[in-house]
Amino acid sequence: MIVAPRFVFLHLHKSGGTFANVCLLQFVPDARQIGYHLPRELVPAAFSTLPVLGLVRNPWSYYVSWYTFQSSRPEPNALYRALSNNGTLGFAGTVRNMLLLGRDESILQKVLSVLPPSYTNRGLNLPAFALETIRGSGLGFYSFLYRHIFGTRTEDLIIGRMESLREEFPAMLERAGQAVSPPMRAFITESAALNTSAHAEYSTYYDASLAKEVATADESVVTRYGYGPAASTST
Repeated sequence: MIVAPRFVFLHLHKSGGTFANVCLLQFVPDARQIGYHLPRELVPAAFSTLPVLGLVRNPWSYYVSWYTFQSSRPEPNALYRALSNNGTLGFAGTVRNMLLLGRDESILQKVLSVLPPSYTNRGLNLPAFALETIRGSGLGFYSFLYRHIFGTRTEDLIIGRMESLREEFPAMLERAGQAVSPPMRAFITESAALNTSAHAEYSTYYDASLAKEVATADESVVTRYGYGPAASTST
């Protein structure tokens, strides 16, 4: 979470937030980071009336990026270990478990048992009590994260698509009343992406059945932002 005089930026997991954080802290006067992957409900009262900025990505792409990043780490996080049965399930089995968290009590309980009891300001930074709200929702994990980070208010929410971050981010800032200097615009346009994971084009990871399951579980994000399983950008 970054707070600034004219806006708040909330960092949705693996959706271009690391790039945005670096940019904002470098170019926006008085911008400061006060937490990591913290939700809107924890925005300090002094900033609670400001516009909220954020980035979202194609859910099919998110699951591939998350899985390939975690599975390549020497010590994957607790969420990955629980959902993948310690790395034995592969992509389809692991992602299917992520999609079932809002419907399958046994999978949810397994994950809740390994999550921390409070915010840690590092890594996933998702306490068990926060994930408990997915119970019975039918939401896929990415749609849950979207709701968890941004909440349900929409009137002052300014969200851009990660896939077009370089075009949309300056306009988002200007909409919130934040001037974009030429050096800042050049950074957004020209700097390399950050915190990326190496993988093939994301649609190749899905068969028709799993792709349909994402469409159903993450329908709220898919519909709102016009995503699909064969969209063109993979990062």
